[in-house]
Amino acid sequence: MATVSEMKTALAEGALDEKLAPLGRAADQARERAQAVLDGFVQTFGDAGAAPAALYSAPGRTEIGGNHTDHQHGHVLAAAVNLDFMACAIPNGTGVIRFQSEGWPMVEVSLDGMEPREDEKETTASLVRGMAAEAASRGYRVGGFDAYATSDVLPGSGLSSSAACEVLIGVIVNHLFCGGQLDAPTIARMAQVAENVYFGKPSGLMDQMASSVGSAVSIDFEDPANSVIRPVKVDLEAEGYALCIIDSGASHADLTAEYAAIPEEMKAVAAYFGKNVLREVSEEEVMAQLPALRAAAGDRAVLRALHFYADDRRAVEEADALERGDFDAFLALVRESGISSWTMLQNIAPAGAVREQAVAVALAVAERALGGRGAVRVHGGGFAGTIQAFVPLDMLSAFRGQVEAALGENRCHVLSIRPVGGAVIAL
Repeated sequence: MATVSEMKTALAEGALDEKLAPLGRAADQARERAQAVLDGFVQTFGDAGAAPAALYSAPGRTEIGGNHTDHQHGHVLAAAVNLDFMACAIPNGTGVIRFQSEGWPMVEVSLDGMEPREDEKETTASLVRGMAAEAASRGYRVGGFDAYATSDVLPGSGLSSSAACEVLIGVIVNHLFCGGQLDAPTIARMAQVAENVYFGKPSGLMDQMASSVGSAVSIDFEDPANSVIRPVKVDLEAEGYALCIIDSGASHADLTAEYAAIPEEMKAVAAYFGKNVLREVSEEEVMAQLPALRAAAGDRAVLRALHFYADDRRAVEEADALERGDFDAFLALVRESGISSWTMLQNIAPAGAVREQAVAVALAVAERALGGRGAVRVHGGGFAGTIQAFVPLDMLSAFRGQVEAALGENRCHVLSIRPVGGAVIAL
């Protein structure tokens, strides 16, 4: 490994361009961002003299297929994107981790205790401690280090900045203290524990796995503790498409009940059959009991259950279509998923909303701009936040112009699927 000074020189000379390229940015942008991270480290911690330094990166992620299927132990298709958390980190020879994320207060975590702490719940400190504790539980001696990080994973976009942060810390710990022996799925599972147990937020494994593994991943959550991961190769540019995440302008505030109602109603259908989740009940059983189910659980719950079965299948079919290179079939499935979320899952507008239906408007604007080409769907939880569009490259500029003219400047973010997950950039 090289010093910070040597890393800066290598950056300026283009010696790190090849290692930065898989992160999905143009060479000049990649160099500029890496340089800013190194400068931020020096400004925060000093130049560290002859201490060995490296750069680390973990991407945000986008859900491609399987809208609200994971909590019912179904299938999802997700992918890493070219927005990330990037950091410079150096061992400091102490028992304290100092983590400085640009624009936020310094986090200091003493490693004299690895158990979850109530006073750290829902803080970055909890994620740092959780990732260190997970490595220690696997027999590695984790020491202190200094890290300066910056992120351009869009907040509130459904791109999961929290998972990117967790994976970033895991990649640093793995490189500095574990000899690189932790593979990407293991780091993802460590990150899930950090978020669930230490941060205090229940979550599935989709976000962490997509960030850690990179490219696209098909995940089967039938046994959440032992999820089956299938990497799926996809090159959108080669297919002639761009991935756009479009901000609807609506806030997630005050929508907790709307989000909670989806798994609650799906589980109510499963409970009718004495089961916990819909994966344990066949679609045929649901259809055979439809009249009684409608009376017992209500029509919306039944429709949401039917969405689960259809989107669960589509998530697998989308991965299969990408693997065999049938992008037209993939786009058709994305469109079907979007329609199903509208008509059966019903996570486009909050119940009773009439005057404000921002996600619905964003979908209508994007559909009109696409003119029958590409595909568009709600992105993530729904009700607010973002939508997702696959846009032909030959109409990307016009598409973005139409969308932003209708919804506002800087609402359409053009991304790409990043081929690598958590990464170490070192000399």
